[in-house]
Amino acid sequence: MTKKILVALLAVMMIFAVVACRGEGPAPTDPTKTEAPPVESGETEPAPEPADDYKIAIYTGTVSQGEEEYQAAKKIKERYGDMIVTATYPDNFPSEVEQVIQGVLQLASDEKVKAIVFVQAVPGAAAAIDKVRETRPDMLFITGVCAEPPDVMSAKADINMLVDELSMGVTIPTEAARMGATRLLHYSFPRHLGYETISARRQIMIETCETLGIEFMDVEAPDPTGDAGISGAQQFIVEDVPKKLAELGKDTAFFSTNCGLQEPLIREVMKGGGVYPQQCCPSPYHAYPAALNIDVTGHEGDVKYMLESIREKLMEHDQEGRMSTWGVPVNMLMVGAGVEYAIEYCEGVFTDRHDPAAFARAIEKAAKEYNVSDIKITNYVTGDGVELENFYLLLAPFVDFSKPIE
Repeated sequence: MTKKILVALLAVMMIFAVVACRGEGPAPTDPTKTEAPPVESGETEPAPEPADDYKIAIYTGTVSQGEEEYQAAKKIKERYGDMIVTATYPDNFPSEVEQVIQGVLQLASDEKVKAIVFVQAVPGAAAAIDKVRETRPDMLFITGVCAEPPDVMSAKADINMLVDELSMGVTIPTEAARMGATRLLHYSFPRHLGYETISARRQIMIETCETLGIEFMDVEAPDPTGDAGISGAQQFIVEDVPKKLAELGKDTAFFSTNCGLQEPLIREVMKGGGVYPQQCCPSPYHAYPAALNIDVTGHEGDVKYMLESIREKLMEHDQEGRMSTWGVPVNMLMVGAGVEYAIEYCEGVFTDRHDPAAFARAIEKAAKEYNVSDIKITNYVTGDGVELENFYLLLAPFVDFSKPIE
């Protein structure tokens, strides 16, 4: 990416007064971000003795709204046993914010719970943290996929994570163009476009598409939390994608901001021969298994198996060069890294509630489970140029299914 393009992107961001977070080759850089400290190497100091009888709580969505986080929490509980407590927030969280908050308060009511890992941190997370801190100021909070403004969450939680939506505003159209797309359809709805990071990413996509010579098109989809529910929103995708492919041609790329819409989107794009650069939450486990009818039983966490299985299915439809994702399940990565960070904190490996080196170690350890070692970590920078030191953005390279999986 040239300096000229980066300057153009920055100008767009300043005009709209928002900044957002969230390839073969290195991930693109952005002038509004700074690198987080690298993992300290060569550390030989032994870890302190474990703290007395503590628990770590994991708060996620249900299978229908956030299966990756749910399954990650389940897997971690199987690994660590009773020291892990799990709970889920309601599916209709936008209209049940009080229930979201009550769920966090319930977890914090157990005095043995010393840390809460909240992924996805849906609206209500900030208020829930405030409520807990009234009686439990000692509670460590780690949030991922933050829906509320980064500056708000930075002031509330100790560690915050988000996919690097700012860079994705560049990488998604760029990957789509690489795969032959001449236009990019952006499926979303008002609730999501009200999120600061999603809105800003969309603006950067528009500018990047213009630079690449790709047509950008907005398509309003039903909100899965609305009256039609998830089934109604998915049915819209099932009906609309074939229409768009027939109208616009196969060199059309499709992207949706919502997790629940990825499965029908993948299926219809593959059937119709379109382009699909990545999911909203890029991961080989996000929607691909269900969309392509891949059985993951016995292969949970085996990323290479999943990537190979996806490639085989895509090759059957001559789509291996037209669809992509990241090689790491990023939401699962956030849950795993959050727990590893909390364990070190609870056991006294570090004492400051925000420790950049400890966070980098936690990301590195969690990523190793998926045979990924090149996660790019940067800090969020607001439109006013303020670096949020405890708000981290994560970026991973794309998987090219046209080549054998290594």
